[in-house]
Amino acid sequence: MQHQNLFVFDIETIPDTDAVPNLTGFDAGDVQARRDELERYHLEATAGKNAFPRQPFHKVVAISFLEAEIDYSGGGEAYMLRELRSGGEAGFDEKQLLQGFFTYFERLKPRLVSFNGRGFDLPVLKYRAMVHGISAPWLYSGGDKWNSYSSRYSTDWHCDLIEVLSDYGASARIKLNEVCSVLGFPGKFGVDGSKVAAMFDDGKIQEIRDYCETDVLNTYLVYLRLMQHRGTITVDAYNRAVADVVTLIEAEGAARPHLAEFMEAWGAAAGNDFML
Repeated sequence: MQHQNLFVFDIETIPDTDAVPNLTGFDAGDVQARRDELERYHLEATAGKNAFPRQPFHKVVAISFLEAEIDYSGGGEAYMLRELRSGGEAGFDEKQLLQGFFTYFERLKPRLVSFNGRGFDLPVLKYRAMVHGISAPWLYSGGDKWNSYSSRYSTDWHCDLIEVLSDYGASARIKLNEVCSVLGFPGKFGVDGSKVAAMFDDGKIQEIRDYCETDVLNTYLVYLRLMQHRGTITVDAYNRAVADVVTLIEAEGAARPHLAEFMEAWGAAAGNDFML
């Protein structure tokens, strides 16, 4: 199957404190006490190695994505940026976020692009969809035994950059911020995932979505460089795709200040030289 669209996505989450009483019997009403209990459980389950909640124990508070059309007419591929946005209306409604994501996914049937999406983002989305009774048949029925969203090596269906860049674990699985620092992309600036729960508590939903969108942009830029390195897109196609990103930011930066901040950080990281 030749996918007609790229769908670069990222999510932000907070611990699912609603699950704590069923998990450990701890039924205190205080949210922070339940978060502490969830950390305690995971430290115990991992012999003190990792307090980060496993995939089922997250609530999705932001889903951001970039959509680009794939053009095959030149022999290789070229990507034309269509939009960068986040799901959801004002406020927080997890079911609405998930329903919107999977409805759009089922209609678009895209090539997914992520950074650790196979290991974290997509499993979280699956678990939370099951919590809310949301169906996603194409996620499981698309493709065949060897080429599908479930196949680890089907990068035409889901290109998880952390997997591809590490040769599926043969070398170190690096962080998005690390590869961005090498390639001259902004990476993390101002916010990181450890701050999301506190931001959510303060009602800063829009700020979380803005941060998530900058991670999507970083992921897309790394993907473009990988595709150019692999010969899937030419240098000219790479430069046109980067120019699309710059054009989007110039058009929307005034209304979406986080994009203007991204551009400023990108210029600093790249020495204001954005093209190859």
